[in-house]
Amino acid sequence: MHRRRLHAVQLLGGALAAALGLGVQAVAAPLVVATTGFVGDVVRQIGGDEIRLTVLFPVGADPHGFEPTPADAVLLARAEVVFAVGAGLEEGLAPLLSSTGARVVELATFVPLLSWPGHDEDDIDHEHGEHDPHVWLDPTRVALWTEAIADALAELAPEHTALFVSRAAAYREELAQLDRWIVDQVGTIPEEARLLVSDHRVLGYFAHRYGFRVPGAVLPSLSTLAEPAARELAELVATIRALGVRAVFVATTVNPQLAEQVSRDAGVRVVSLYTHSLSDPTGPAPTYIDMMRYNVRAIVAALGG
Repeated sequence: MHRRRLHAVQLLGGALAAALGLGVQAVAAPLVVATTGFVGDVVRQIGGDEIRLTVLFPVGADPHGFEPTPADAVLLARAEVVFAVGAGLEEGLAPLLSSTGARVVELATFVPLLSWPGHDEDDIDHEHGEHDPHVWLDPTRVALWTEAIADALAELAPEHTALFVSRAAAYREELAQLDRWIVDQVGTIPEEARLLVSDHRVLGYFAHRYGFRVPGAVLPSLSTLAEPAARELAELVATIRALGVRAVFVATTVNPQLAEQVSRDAGVRVVSLYTHSLSDPTGPAPTYIDMMRYNVRAIVAALGG
């Protein structure tokens, strides 16, 4: 008798909750958008299952030249927060990001930014922006992103604040381990061979952190949207030969034709790097840390480490 009465009370309570709109289902997790796959991966490490994360750019897309579709505009309008690199990287998204009702967190604003090359303010690429946006190629700067991400997610879901903070701290330790590993790997490269020539001016932060020199780039710009003059390509080939540069590094997101031309003329090899996009999940760089490890191994192998 007592059990039947208890069951009846439970049924009545359930019916009352339903009538009042107090169902037992949890409130939907906030919709969060990340522009690039590597930003999305860092956000995912901190947000976990407590957020609904969508990455805007498909695998292999060039962030410099990405043009949004109407569906992308709808997604951004629905989002509660959008995480972008900023500093001029996502040029094609600028109009949408400025008009969306979502909070836009530009992660580059939370780290020290460098200009190009040698961080000389007299040599800033004014067409692309005041500073080099490729901050993620230094994991110590990505570590600074984590606090900003945790803070932004905590504003959306304050009940999970402690979880976001603890995940961010754990991921910072992973990034510190990655940084130490890179230092060890780079140490195997002879100092005279630590020269990085790339498809565009993308490796400044990596070079600054790990003691490389950057004598030039196929596109003398911080953006892949620039076009080099024939004279500039000829000068780059001469520089590569004079300095004994051993390779030209090319992002998987760009057309390698110009870099291949330069490498043929200079007599060096072309090496692909995941600089602007992760690989697909079955590829060699499905996460940010995997991406950095892949790139470092490729650089060390190419430069004689």
